[in-house]
Amino acid sequence: MRRTGGKKALKHALKPAKTLILDKPVIAVTGSAGKTTTKEMISAILSRHWSIYKSMYNRNFLGNTRAHARRIKDEHKAAVLEFGMLNSGHIKRHCQIIKPSIGVITNIGTAHIGNFGGQIAGVAKAKSELIRHMKTTGKVFLSADCPYTDKLMQQPYTGSFAGSFITIGIHNEAEYQASDISMDERGITFTCSMNDTKESFFIPTLGEHNIYNALFAIAVSHTLGFPISAIREGLRTFQQQRKRLTRYRFSGNVQVLDDTFSSNPHAAKAAIDVLCQVANGTKVAVLASMLEMGAYEVQGHEDVGRYLSQKDVDYLYTLGNSARHIAREAIRSGFPAERVVHCRTKARLHRMLAKRMGPDTSFLVKGSHRLKMGETVVFLCKQTGKIWSHKK
Repeated sequence: MRRTGGKKALKHALKPAKTLILDKPVIAVTGSAGKTTTKEMISAILSRHWSIYKSMYNRNFLGNTRAHARRIKDEHKAAVLEFGMLNSGHIKRHCQIIKPSIGVITNIGTAHIGNFGGQIAGVAKAKSELIRHMKTTGKVFLSADCPYTDKLMQQPYTGSFAGSFITIGIHNEAEYQASDISMDERGITFTCSMNDTKESFFIPTLGEHNIYNALFAIAVSHTLGFPISAIREGLRTFQQQRKRLTRYRFSGNVQVLDDTFSSNPHAAKAAIDVLCQVANGTKVAVLASMLEMGAYEVQGHEDVGRYLSQKDVDYLYTLGNSARHIAREAIRSGFPAERVVHCRTKARLHRMLAKRMGPDTSFLVKGSHRLKMGETVVFLCKQTGKIWSHKK
């Protein structure tokens, strides 16, 4: 989550103010991962027929929401906002600034888990503030594949909410369910079952996790009465934001996947999946420490290492004190030790990666935003040569 203005801005944002309640759809998106992409996909669809207001980039701090309340105009037929949090009470405060009528909780994961004593149940309770403090007659969209969804639809998570829940999913039964999934160089094609009908969609981005984001966008816009043609075209023309599995391709069948905007165990595993899906040569995972893990630090990093050991990855490079747990657990779980390199400094990481450069090689670079792993992406791109194809 983007932090703007520090403690002073937070103190100002927490001051009581009159809640903005609008007679138009106000869609609030929160969750441990996928918030910005889901918000952008919903916006891409709604903006085909409506003039909408949307929060820009990942500006999801409380101060940003206060600014949104001033900028939403009469001509906007809907507002699509991203609600972020660092601690309990933040989502509630977002709702007290602008009251949503539609809520989306993408998933409950380990982002910022360190602020909740390392307990994912604390994350779930904080995210569910959206349900308890949005319009009581509104609609909430949840993933049927998230282990916490059943709990989110019950007390004490629902509070006085008397609206409806709508589910999306891939593996578990849902009201909007994806099947017939096909991935290629261009993106992902899938079928969505809804209201006893099946419709095909295409998203120009990578990773199964983005199907969930697209399903939320389909469900929200379809519930708002948008025709399938507009939904299909909105998703087809959707543009992924930078540093979220941005793909750079070079001559010699070399590619670099830039997923350096943020990192947590859930997102890291999804990125590893994408590396395995799109690479057809040597696969190199470059994983830096994941921050704000608190008491979950060791367990979370070990979980990623264990997961990677089960995947078709050829080499693992780790950076940072916490990331050593990824390397250690990968080896402990059977990954060849001679193919693991742990680095304490970025300079050494770059020296070691320079030795791994060669044709038919794909690199995934992943790490928390504050570690500036984009510098490693730049290093790899410069080492490889001039980009011969635009990013996808």
